[in-house]
Amino acid sequence: MYKTNRKGKIYELSIPSEWAGETVTSVLKDKWKLSKKMIHQWRMDKTIRLNGQIADWRAPLQKGDLLQLPLFHSSGQIPAPSFLEVDILYEDDHLIVVNKPAGIKTHPNDETETRSLLNAVAYHVQLSGEHSFLRHIHRLDEHTSGVVLFAKHEAAYTVLSRLLEERLIKRTYIAAVHGILHKGKGTINNPIGRDRHHPTRRRVSPSGQTALTYYEVMQKDSGRNLSTVKCQLATGRTHQIRVHFSAMGHPLAGDLLYGGKPLVKRQALHAAEIEIPHPFTGESITCRAPIPNDISPLFN
Repeated sequence: MYKTNRKGKIYELSIPSEWAGETVTSVLKDKWKLSKKMIHQWRMDKTIRLNGQIADWRAPLQKGDLLQLPLFHSSGQIPAPSFLEVDILYEDDHLIVVNKPAGIKTHPNDETETRSLLNAVAYHVQLSGEHSFLRHIHRLDEHTSGVVLFAKHEAAYTVLSRLLEERLIKRTYIAAVHGILHKGKGTINNPIGRDRHHPTRRRVSPSGQTALTYYEVMQKDSGRNLSTVKCQLATGRTHQIRVHFSAMGHPLAGDLLYGGKPLVKRQALHAAEIEIPHPFTGESITCRAPIPNDISPLFN
């Protein structure tokens, strides 16, 4: 865990021993892999300080040096706030993890929509006096519940998006599917593309984008002819879990779009857990969202 401090709009980091010998340049470019635009702007503005002085970007850093970065400067990109109850699982100066209920969108499709989870989180953030940046790192389908990660400044958005792309952020889903899966675990490696016969549906298609799902069977219920599974995604395609299991002949319970039966009023899919290697504190953050009551009977 790093020793850090927030001073207004400034993030202060005491250089950890494993970073000794690095430079400001290597921290920004190699450790965090921030955007060239952001790094260039900070260099031109001379806004990065080391031990209270304008930083020499090429000088080797020493353990305990105080590096100060303008992470929390306003960017004017916060979405319109809208009051909705939000279940906050974790929050700090850099990120926020929320338990999304089924039935609301992760983010609005345009500026006229204000009842999404992003708008609700914006309201929550502004209540604490913050009026800067907020953006989702990933999203869930409208009728999928569970953990969603948001970035609270631009550098966090850049780094967390990369960590997700590199599969260093781990997301675990649980689902109830029709039929009995006989293999205890497996990998589904089928590309996914649009279904030209339906405006919102996706399908397994040789010309689609690569899609990789790992699953493990949690429970088999022969009486109800259901299996419950735990899934992790190596890719993040739209409707990925729903499409993959439907194509196997095991659609999700409640998922009428992909052949499921109406045992519940929505697809029985829940983002249960997220693990985040925190880039700005050095901690490992794990957040879990309990299974909602509307689908929990399928997992008992």
